[in-house]
Amino acid sequence: MVTSSEKVALQVIQQAIAILAKWADFAYPLLDNEYPEVTRAKKILGWTQDTEISSLHLLFDSVNLPNESRKKTTKQNYHQLKVIDNDDNKEYPDIPYPLNSEPTLEQQKAFKAEIKNELSKYLKDNGENLSLLLLILEKFSSCLSFGESNVALVDIARTTAAVAVALWNNPTEEINLIAGDLSGIQKFIYSISSEGALKSLRARSFYLELVTEEVVKQLLDQLQLPRTNIIYAGGGNLYILASGTEENQNIVKKVRQQFNKWLLAEFQGKLFLALDCLNFPITELQAKFAKNWSNATKNLAIYKSRKFAEHQISEFIASRHSYEPCRVCHRDDVETLQPLNDHEPDSVLACGICRSMFDLGSQLFGVKAIVRSTDKNIKNALHTLSFKLSTGDIHYHLFKTWKQIDTDSDQVLLVNDWKLEHYQFKHFQNASPLLLGNYGKKSEENSENLEEPIGFMRAGEMARNAKGTQRVGYLRMDVDRLGEIFAKGLGEKQSLTRLAGLSRQMSYFFKVYLNSLAADRKKNVSNKMKQLTPDHQRLNLLFIYAGGDDLFISGAWNEVVEFAFDIYQSFRIYTGNNEDITLSGGISIDDIKFPLYQAAKSSGEAEDAAKGNGRDSLGLFGQVFKWDEWLGIENINSIDVDAQKYLDSEAKPNLFGIFPFVERLKQQDIGINYSRNFVRNLLITAQIQEQALEKFKENKNSQEALGTRYYLHLPKIAYTLARLPKEVLKDSDFRTSLKSPYNAPYFRAIATWIELLNRSSES
Repeated sequence: MVTSSEKVALQVIQQAIAILAKWADFAYPLLDNEYPEVTRAKKILGWTQDTEISSLHLLFDSVNLPNESRKKTTKQNYHQLKVIDNDDNKEYPDIPYPLNSEPTLEQQKAFKAEIKNELSKYLKDNGENLSLLLLILEKFSSCLSFGESNVALVDIARTTAAVAVALWNNPTEEINLIAGDLSGIQKFIYSISSEGALKSLRARSFYLELVTEEVVKQLLDQLQLPRTNIIYAGGGNLYILASGTEENQNIVKKVRQQFNKWLLAEFQGKLFLALDCLNFPITELQAKFAKNWSNATKNLAIYKSRKFAEHQISEFIASRHSYEPCRVCHRDDVETLQPLNDHEPDSVLACGICRSMFDLGSQLFGVKAIVRSTDKNIKNALHTLSFKLSTGDIHYHLFKTWKQIDTDSDQVLLVNDWKLEHYQFKHFQNASPLLLGNYGKKSEENSENLEEPIGFMRAGEMARNAKGTQRVGYLRMDVDRLGEIFAKGLGEKQSLTRLAGLSRQMSYFFKVYLNSLAADRKKNVSNKMKQLTPDHQRLNLLFIYAGGDDLFISGAWNEVVEFAFDIYQSFRIYTGNNEDITLSGGISIDDIKFPLYQAAKSSGEAEDAAKGNGRDSLGLFGQVFKWDEWLGIENINSIDVDAQKYLDSEAKPNLFGIFPFVERLKQQDIGINYSRNFVRNLLITAQIQEQALEKFKENKNSQEALGTRYYLHLPKIAYTLARLPKEVLKDSDFRTSLKSPYNAPYFRAIATWIELLNRSSES
C-alpha cells in the first residue's frame, strides 16, 4: 500500500526523471499539478522552472579546511559522463575518476543516447515504481549538475523529496534531523578469539550492516517515511529527515528504547544504539544545515555517556547464573554451549550467537539478495538472521540469486546490484539496493570436509599465496578529519544538498569502488597509478569491513601492502587530489596463528601512529611515513619544513622514497646472498642512526640532529654499495640515490620489505 508521504516523494522523483528525460531528448510528460509541499520544498532548495542540467563540477574541489601554513590552490575538476553499472561480466562498476576539463559535446551526445535507450525500456510500465525511479536517477544523474554547478541532480531530487515529505501534514514549521550511532562496533567485531575468526569477523560486520538497516526500516515504517528521507545510512550511522512534530520525537524515543532492550539482552550491553532527533525551524534547513548536522551528532554523545540509562536498574542487577564462558566472545550467561564448527570434532564450545556468526561466514560468499520478512521460514534461503524485537520478530533471509525469491516478499535488498531489470514491479513491489564493501576471493583449496561449503579463502591460504614470507597482512584505514570536512569543509556553501552529495560520494568509494579496485585492478587504476606501482592484479584479499569512511582488509601480506597504495592513490585522484581530503592507515603483518583480534589491535595502533604523524600517513614495518615517502612521489612537501631548509642545497635524487628502491632491487635480481648482505647492512645503518638520534629527542630539529639523521649513513652505505654486484653498481640512479641524504630515514623500511620478499619459508 502506497502511503501519502510516498506519493509526495514519488511526485518529486517523477519530475526529476522528466527533467533527465528532456535533457536526453526522450519524451516523458511533466506533471501538470503538484502538491503544495513539493512547491515549497523546491523553493527552499532553489529548484525553479528555469533550472537546467549541465556538467557537474567535482564537489570535493570545494572542500577547504582552515590551514594558515599553506595557500589553497584552486582547480576545477568535472565528473565523467559515466553510468554506474555492472553486468554479467563485471560484478562491480568501474571507478569514475574526475576529468580536468568539461565533457565534450560528443561525449554528452553519446551519454544522452545511452540514457534514452534505458528510459525507453523501463519507464513505460514503471512510472509509479519509486525504487526503480530512484535507481535510474542514481545510475544516470549522479554525474550531472542541476542548478548549482557542484550539486548533482540525484542529490537535489532526493533532498527535495525528503523536505517535501517532512512538510507533509506538518503545522509546526519545524524539521527533525534524526541521528543515530550504533556504538560498541569495535568491541563487537574485533574482540573475538577462536578458530575461523576471519570468517566470523566478516559475518559480524555484515550482521551490523543489517542491524543498521533494521533500525532505519523501523524508523521509516513508524514515521511513515519513504527511503528518500534517508540522508545517510551505513557503518552504524544514520541521518534521516522527518517532520518536527512531538509525535515523531516520541517515535524516535520508542525505537531507541526497543532496540536497546534487545541489544542489552542479546549482547550483554556490548552494543548500544544512540538515537536522537534535533528539532529546528524550516528556515534553517539550507543555510544552517551543517551546523544542525554537527549538533545532532554531538547530542548523541550524551546518550553514549549514559548507556542504557532509560532501562530499569533491575535489568542490570538481577541475579543470574554464571556458566562456562563462550570461547569466542567470552560471555558466561549461556547455560549450554555447543561446538562452533559441527564439522570439526575438536571445535571449541561457543554460544548460539557465535555459532550463527560462524555459519553465516561460511554462507556469505556470493550472496546477492536479502529478504526481510516476519515469516521465519522461506524456501531456498542459505541462512536466516533473526531480530527478536518487542514489536515482533524480524527475519533476514540470504539468497545466492534474486531469482530464488518469492515475489510476495515483504522487502528485498539486492546486494551491489545496479541492474534496472531486477527492480521492476513484475519481480518485487519493494526492492532496494544494499551497497556493501564485500570483496573476497573464493578459496581455491578443496575443503577437507565436503559437507562444509567452500567459501572465502582463509588466513592459511592467503599466507601460502604470499610472496616471500608466508604471512598475512591486515590493513586498517580511514579518512582524516571527516567530521571537520562535513562540519566546516564547504564553508558558506554548506547545504543539505551538498552534504547529501558529499556523504553519497564518500560512501560510493568505500562501499562500491573499493570492490572494483580489488576485483579488477587493471580497469580501475589511473595512468598515474600505473606509473607508480606495478600493473598486475592483487586477488588474494578479503574485505572484513569496508563502509562509511573506513575499512579493515586482510590478505597475502605483500598484496595488502600494495593494495593500501592502490586505495590511497585511487582515493586521492577520486577526490580531485584535494590536500584537505586524505587517508591514514596502518598495516600489521602476522603469522597465521596470531590471534585475529590482536592483529586488528596491532594494525589499529599502526593507524593511530599514522594519525599522530600529521595524518596523510601509513604505519608499516613499525615505522610511520607520509604516503608520498612510501610511494616515492617527488613531493618535497612530504618532508618537514626544517628538513627542507636544511637539505635545500642538496639535489633531489632520481629515486626517492621506499617503494622505488624495493622495486629497483626486485628488477635487479641480485641473488639471495647479495640481498641478505645488503639487507643486513641497511639494518645496521638504520640502527646506528636510531641510536645516535636518541640523544636528540628533546631537540629533533637542531642542526646537529639533522646532520645525524641525514648524513651519518654515508660511510656505511659506501661500504654496502662496494659489496654489491657490478651490474647493480652500473645503475647510477640506484647508487647516487641510495647515498642521498633525502633517503637516509628509509633504510629500515626498505631493508625490512626486501627481507620479507626474499624469505621463502619461516625460520
